[in-house]
Amino acid sequence: MDTEKTFALTTPLYYVNDLPHIGSAYTTIAADVVARFYRLLGCPVLLVTGTDEHGQKIERTALSKGRSPQSFSDEMSSGFVSLWEKLDIAYDRFIRTTDPRHEAIVKEFFQRVWEAGDIYQGQQKGWYCVSCEEFKEERELLPEHRCAIHPNKEVEWRDEQNYFFGLSKYQSQLQELYQSRPDFIQPESRRNEVLNFVNQGLQDFSISRVNVDWGFAVPVDPKQTLYVWFDALLGYITALLEPDAEPTLENALSKWMPINLHLIGKDILRFHAVYWPAMLMSANLPLPERVFGHGFLTKDGQKMGKTLGNTLDPVALVKSYGASSVRYYFLKEIEFGKDGDFNEVRFINVLNADLANDLGNLLNRTLNMVKKYCAGNVPPITNEDITNENPLKAIGLDLGEKVKNAYCTLAFNQACESILTLVRAGNKFIDDQAPWTLYKIGQQQALEQTLYAVLESVRLAAYLFSPIIPDISSDIYEQLGFGINFNQQTQSSTAAPFAIHSTWGVLSNEQKLGTPKPIFQRIELPKND
Repeated sequence: MDTEKTFALTTPLYYVNDLPHIGSAYTTIAADVVARFYRLLGCPVLLVTGTDEHGQKIERTALSKGRSPQSFSDEMSSGFVSLWEKLDIAYDRFIRTTDPRHEAIVKEFFQRVWEAGDIYQGQQKGWYCVSCEEFKEERELLPEHRCAIHPNKEVEWRDEQNYFFGLSKYQSQLQELYQSRPDFIQPESRRNEVLNFVNQGLQDFSISRVNVDWGFAVPVDPKQTLYVWFDALLGYITALLEPDAEPTLENALSKWMPINLHLIGKDILRFHAVYWPAMLMSANLPLPERVFGHGFLTKDGQKMGKTLGNTLDPVALVKSYGASSVRYYFLKEIEFGKDGDFNEVRFINVLNADLANDLGNLLNRTLNMVKKYCAGNVPPITNEDITNENPLKAIGLDLGEKVKNAYCTLAFNQACESILTLVRAGNKFIDDQAPWTLYKIGQQQALEQTLYAVLESVRLAAYLFSPIIPDISSDIYEQLGFGINFNQQTQSSTAAPFAIHSTWGVLSNEQKLGTPKPIFQRIELPKND
């Protein structure tokens, strides 16, 4: 891989009408895992996240709480910063759309699109959902003019003079984009949704609002405010600015464009896969490489919602179980791109089985045997001493490549399953070889080969798991005598390059083993009252 090839990816800029929910945490964990993986490959990586803070919904929510929109946005935005810290999210940029530098980028972008002749004034008539900050077509509404996404809210009729973006002009260019780059929208089911929508014919959309104060003024008409989505999507570009750079499009585009991956929930697919590329085409800017829309999360098989009283608070979840548990469960148990479910009993059972029993127990029992039978030192065995037919080495030889492909295609659950194959084989290998018996009958060479093969397999598993559970992987590496902390990655360098550490046979008897201690405490199932 060309190490100079940059990799920039984004989460959505989360809307601050409320504190972060588990869905926002899910997208951000996935983005963090991808960023960590590309850093292991040696790529310069930029992970962008942040908050979208303008629009009528924020204005009304703040007002209902007797707050100014700015102080309300400050409080909500800091809730995201705090949760990302708790979840070990190693982001590079956190952009807020209230940032003064963002306004400069929005104005310059607007000017480009204006000069391209793609903005005009017209009459906007239609049903508007304030919660979605979006006009709805009649066919999209439920009975009694209710929004399908917010069925407890009635939409509002609007009839006003707005500025429009000429989306319809870009219909054939968008169709050509989807045709020539089938990977542009993923997974396949999302791509089909977008093709369906676009093939029905695109309508121009309103990019300004009247009677909304909270947002940026339309540069050519200060009485109107720019539509929140027009402003928010441009946050991705503002975030690319180096911290001390003057806020111009040229500076923002100098290093990280095109963005390689936008990770989003499927509910905002249209904005990212239709509106956004058309806006970029209009401004003559590079298009992103990939837009991936993941599924929704349910709890105990039911859609989550405040009305049902079954929301899942990510802050409370991390407080109870730790970041590694939350990161691991959501990526291992849910096929990324499909809808997935959270069930507390299954959550605990999966963590106990995979992390406490299979991985943690394997490391602990092997290190204790090394202490007992090899004076606490890594056996003086080299990779060459173990044949390729050894069941662990046989799995380990192509595991790195297999897991790399899974990470690159965002198949996190497949990455986990492949790594667990090696871990489970390690447990079986110990039982089959019975090192305690080999010791008794004086088979020291066979004993040392067995223990080396298991320790090396645990090391390889820990390394390949490190984008998902950096804390646990760091603990394992420390106990194996490597002074490497996977949480201390920089933008583009790593102390453990993928080309070396993803291969089988890295452990050497020069390593000074640490003290064996459990890497993951078993979780007790909550007792029913």
